[in-house]
Amino acid sequence: MSLKAGSHSVVVPGSVANLGGGFDTLGVAVELYLRARILNVSDSTTGTLTVVKSAPPVSGRNALERGYAAIARRTGRRAPDVTVEVESDIPMAAGLGSSAAATVAGIRIFERVTGPLTDEELLGAATEVEGHADNAAPALFGGLTSVLERPGRDPIAMRWSWPDELRLVVATPSVGLATAKARAALADAVPRRDAIFNLQRVLALVHALQSHNFGALREAVQDRWHQPARASLVPLLAEVLAIDDVDVHASFLSGAGPSVAVLATRNVDRVSQLVKSMYERAGVATTVRVLGVHLLSEALAGAAASGHGRTV
Repeated sequence: MSLKAGSHSVVVPGSVANLGGGFDTLGVAVELYLRARILNVSDSTTGTLTVVKSAPPVSGRNALERGYAAIARRTGRRAPDVTVEVESDIPMAAGLGSSAAATVAGIRIFERVTGPLTDEELLGAATEVEGHADNAAPALFGGLTSVLERPGRDPIAMRWSWPDELRLVVATPSVGLATAKARAALADAVPRRDAIFNLQRVLALVHALQSHNFGALREAVQDRWHQPARASLVPLLAEVLAIDDVDVHASFLSGAGPSVAVLATRNVDRVSQLVKSMYERAGVATTVRVLGVHLLSEALAGAAASGHGRTV
């Protein structure tokens, strides 16, 4: 089986999920990328994807392989055997959607070699593997997305605009945090007043982003559901959330952590140095990146997504 010229690889973005109070609901694709290069496609009765090389290396069954198997099972299509090699800029166990990006890459490769799939099929398969749709949706569709998970049916994603001038300054401490551990810290239920608090603010956040009302962002990302419970697991989370600076619009935990994100539209380099200095003073080794939002609507072929955020 041969692929069309230019279709030899897929490129999938990382993501920042939750954005404060939008727990398991909101996510935005960022300019960190996983690239999967298709080395060989051959007709076979097994219909499997095999990762022959991965940088960084991954132990156990790769999420690309799980994603490919999940979408093949769901669609019932006859799938070829595919071998790929993978290179990723997205740090693992960092709250930046590395697992979702890998899962989506496997699904996109299946689509590349078998034919187009609907948005619901794509998101349903990714959610099946990931367990949650909020990281999978931006990895699939780019930009800012919210998700609606429906019992007995595939989830759906809704796309929202993201202001071009709004950048994310993301600090990633050199300590991994497994999503399972971060979720274990959460209570099974929240008080009604806290549920109302978050619902009001997540709607305010979406409105602020659509209307470019950056002055409303600080209040709109406030959260009572997950960030307080995870503060003890994430170095300097409380300090970053408390930043009071004229150039900082808002700050929040990125996904399950330990990365944290700060929103800024001006003097972004100064903001990144401000964040970096906080971790340096605390003696915490940290990588600080300035990231734009990945806005393209699908995985890209070849070098089309060669851009990436810069590290401070």
